[in-house]
Amino acid sequence: MKGAPFDAITIRDIRAFGRHGANAGEQDVPQPIDVTVHLLADIGQARTSDDLRQTIDYAAVHARVVRIVEAKPHRLLEALGESIAVALMDDRRIAMVTVTVAKPQLLDGATPSVTISKMRTRMLGGRPKKKKRTKHASS
Repeated sequence: MKGAPFDAITIRDIRAFGRHGANAGEQDVPQPIDVTVHLLADIGQARTSDDLRQTIDYAAVHARVVRIVEAKPHRLLEALGESIAVALMDDRRIAMVTVTVAKPQLLDGATPSVTISKMRTRMLGGRPKKKKRTKHASS
């Protein structure tokens, strides 16, 4: 896949309710969590085939994000974002994922958010590092 073009898919404003937070009481009641997912993938075949199997299924991504937000509580948005990013990278067609997680009701008049990115270097033309050889002294 070296040198392959990558296309972007963005799913904005996924709203789910989860019990996330480090402050007292934040995990007692589900609160809204907003997630935006940005994916880089080689979906060039979908552009010409018009076939859903050749692209990333938006509904499946949406459902997976909602399941993660609604499942196990996390203390930090960073950890929740990491869980979502790792899960989405299970799809080997995805070269890079960027996940932004926001808590719109946390601060009075402000919405904190955290952005987490994961990338497959091999798909983006990177090469794995060579192992350094060590010479053993002969006895």
